[in-house]
Parts: sequence; structure tokens; C-alpha cells
Amino acid sequence: MKIIPFIKQIVIAFLFANPFRIFCLSFNDPGDLKQLAAAIVADMSDEQVLAQTLMLGWVGADPSPLIMDWIRDRNLGGVKIFGWNTSDTTRLATTVGELQKESLKGAYQIPLLVATDQEGGWIRHVKGATSETPGNMAIGASGYPQDAYRAGYYIGRELALLGINMNFAPTVDLYTNRNSALIGPRAFGADPAATGILGAAFMKGQLAAGVIPTAKHFPGHGDTDLDSHGILPKIDASLDVIWNRELVPYRMLTKENLPAVMSGHLAFPNTQAGETPASLSSWFLNDILREKIGFQGLVITDDLMMNGATMSAGSLSKAAKQALAAGNDIIMLSKTPLLFDPVWTSLLSSMKEEPEFRARVQDAARRVLEVKLMYMRGEKAVPYIPDIEKLKENLPDPEGVAFFLDLAARSVTVIKDAPFPLSPKDAGNVLLTGQYLEFFKQGKAAYPTAKSYWYSADFGINDFLMYAGAADTIIFCLSDAAGLRFLNALAPLKKKIIVFSVLTPVYLDKTPWVDGAIAVYSYANESFVAGFSVLIGRIGAYGKLPFSLNEPRWVAPQ
Repeated sequence: MKIIPFIKQIVIAFLFANPFRIFCLSFNDPGDLKQLAAAIVADMSDEQVLAQTLMLGWVGADPSPLIMDWIRDRNLGGVKIFGWNTSDTTRLATTVGELQKESLKGAYQIPLLVATDQEGGWIRHVKGATSETPGNMAIGASGYPQDAYRAGYYIGRELALLGINMNFAPTVDLYTNRNSALIGPRAFGADPAATGILGAAFMKGQLAAGVIPTAKHFPGHGDTDLDSHGILPKIDASLDVIWNRELVPYRMLTKENLPAVMSGHLAFPNTQAGETPASLSSWFLNDILREKIGFQGLVITDDLMMNGATMSAGSLSKAAKQALAAGNDIIMLSKTPLLFDPVWTSLLSSMKEEPEFRARVQDAARRVLEVKLMYMRGEKAVPYIPDIEKLKENLPDPEGVAFFLDLAARSVTVIKDAPFPLSPKDAGNVLLTGQYLEFFKQGKAAYPTAKSYWYSADFGINDFLMYAGAADTIIFCLSDAAGLRFLNALAPLKKKIIVFSVLTPVYLDKTPWVDGAIAVYSYANESFVAGFSVLIGRIGAYGKLPFSLNEPRWVAPQ
């Protein structure tokens, strides 16, 4: 045993127990992390404790003076990176470094949680030079846990280069309601067990890259066609139903030591929570998540500025208090409040006046510190200050680029296969119809003489039909309901119609008359390359649709 580290551990243990200690505690002290987290919280002022439970966003590419004030003056616990912060990834990495440098000057040298939403596919808040990937539903179509692991790993490696140490992924919402515009291709599919397996693999890939994964949106956003950003969705499902359906992935991931969960602004009136959003419900967060499922990690709210939360509570400050009291450990706000905004002053006043609430906030801060101590120290941890030269060399991740093309190829799904493969010679005069530049680029590579038509909801259908009338084969890129209207207008023409579906292929159940259809699950370039490679017969299609068409809702077997 090395004597000096051993003696230092004894000293630290003594300091934890000694109320008259004269030495400062530090995030970098050795010893048991639970003891260290508890000791730091006990040593903190109420203001410092409360600030550890806040995660704030800011507007603009550069850190605002206000967010720097929160870090400098308040010992802020975390920041959230949104799409409006990220168009220039080098600039973003510099910003993250500036934020962390300021945080590390604090009394306990506690780094910030730096979080974002980089699910893969459709939801990619950090843009710039990062990989645009096939997404979760493509992973569900391939069906391989190894694909989920590697997707999480390569997404995590890119985030780590930027200094981002927490990712609000995997999304383990089920594609239960086919009309869910919010979830759609963000889901791995409709099956709870398959989602749990793929979600756990994605989680472990993130951890291998040093990034803290966060499963969302607890208890499940997939059985509603409403968006909790604008309204509180109410899901008509009992506890028995969601226990055997939406909660299955959380039950599985908890057994795999999931570090964090995001609570969703969703009401389940047929449960004991009643009309209260799950994000503000102690029944959901304590009785179900903590006690019944056994989850011991962090609970983080979805953006508390969303109407799904504030409309229920009555105000942002009331929602913040209710969220912490209900069992959330971090409340996340997409914008930076003023230093003495009511959301701060009311929480601090409640801490000083209500011993029970103060104890709850201290418990939340302790959990935050435990997660930071566990995942943000050591060789595998994301560097606090990004290395800009490494960033320039490794973003996008070279191995990841090759993997995501392979994933896209494995996930292509033939929905209706009569005319495949379709060579340029057999296709005759081809009209490519769509809304994505990469669709036209890869379509022209596959069918060099093809004509192109960019449709828009603002264009008249008659103009479109004039172009379509001169074609022998129309390859139509379908991604939404607006496109479905244009596609259906082609039915009377008796042309060869091939649908190239991106995002969710749910609209294909309304077009049984088309000659052929394939599905990819994102508008990433790799997905278009893979899809056209299938159309012309360069590769086979082995993906399987991870949900059933022609069914409005998936019901778990009893």
C-alpha cells in the first residue's frame, strides 16, 4: 500500500466527521465518493446547494454575461447546449472551455454538467461538423444491439471532443401512437423489450465514450399525438398498461445501472398521479421510479419552460418548487433567468423556511455531486477544456462516418418490393421528387439522366402533375403529411411510382396503390446513399420495420 495516498484518505475521512475542520473540501479529494458528496453538501451554503440543482441554457453562440454570472456567483450545477448555440463546433468547444474554467474557480472546484440532445437521426442539437446519423428507428430496423452500442459510442466520442459530458439520450419512448409527430423516428420501435435492449446497448456505448446517458421521456411520450412543448398531453393508460409497456425499458435500463432519467411533462389521469404531470408527480418519481423500479440515479426535468409543466403549476417558480419537491434532482430551463428572478428567490426562501424542502434540495444536490464524482473524474472522463486541435482532426469521427454508412445500409427496409432492383435502363425517364438536397444528389448519382422536381406545400399540384406526366418512373421522397397529398395526386397517372420514405414510414399505410416502397429513417446523406443503392441493386435490403403498419396503436400482450 502506498503510504501517502493512504494517509490522505484517513485525513479526508477525519475532515468529513470533524465539524471544526479548517481545510477546504474539493471535488478532487480522494476517498469514498458518497462520503465526499455528502460532506461537500453539508459544507455548502443554501445558495450553493440550490444552484447545483439548476441546469440553464442561454441564447447565442457565445456565453452570455448572465450565464457567466450564474457560474461565478452561484456555483451553477449545469448548462444545456441547444441548437441555437451550436452551428460552429469549434466556437462551441471554446465556449464550453470558458464555462468550465469559470466553474472550476469556485469554492469546491466543481465542474459543470454540460448536456445536450444528440439522440442521432432527427434530433441533433449539436450540428456543425458532427455526424448526421441514421437514428434510432434505423437501429430498430437493423435490430442489432451492437449497432445501438456503436451509435451511442461514436455520438459520445464526438460530444466528448466538444467537452459535452451528458447526453439526453437514449430516447426509449415507444412508437405506440402512430400519429405521434413528436416521437416518430426518434423511437427504436414499438416493442418494449426490444427498445429496452437497444436502449441499454446505446447507454453502454455512451458510457464507454465517457458521456453520461439520460433515458427519456419518463414514463413515456409515445402514446400521444400531442407535443408537451405547447400543451400538457393526457395519456389514457392505467398503471398496469404502462408497467407492461412504456415502463419496460426503464425497468431494464435500471438493472443495467442507468445514471440518469429525464422526466416528461405528461399526464396519466387513470393513474394515482391524476392530472399532475409526471415531471411534477411524487407518485411517479418516488413511488414508481424510485421505489417500485428501484432507480437510484439522477432525475432531470425536461425543459421546465415548456407549457406542459408551467400551465399545470400556474407559474415557472411554482413549477420549479413542485419539480424539486416531487423528486427531480435537476430542474432544466432553456433560458437564463435573472439572478434574482422569482424562480430563484422563491426556491431559496422555501429552503430557509421549510426544513423538509431544504432537506429535499440537499438530497438532490448530493445526487448531482455523486454522479459528477462518479463519471467526471478519471481517465475516461470527458475533458473539462476541449482540445481544439484534436477537435479539428476528429470531427466528424472517422470511424463513426464509416459505421453510420454501414448502419444505414443494414436498416433499409423494403415495404413493397415488386420492381426492385430497378436499373436506370429499366426505369426509363425518371423524375425525382422530394424536399432534400441530398435526395436529389444521390438520386442523380443512381439515375444520371433523371429530372428533378422540388415540391412544396406552397406549390400547386397541377404544375407538379405536368412534370410527372412526362416521366416513366417517379421516385417520390415522402417524409410528412404534406408530401402525402402530392403523392396521392399521382395515383390516376398510371405511372411507375416508387416511394422513398424517410423519417417514419407510417404514411405508407395510406398508399397501397404504389408500385414499390422502401424506408430509410433519416435525411442523413448516408441514408440516401443506402436507399438508392438498394433501388439499383447494388446492395440487398435486410432491415425489418420495427412497428406494424395499419395499426393506430400498439398494445402490449397481456
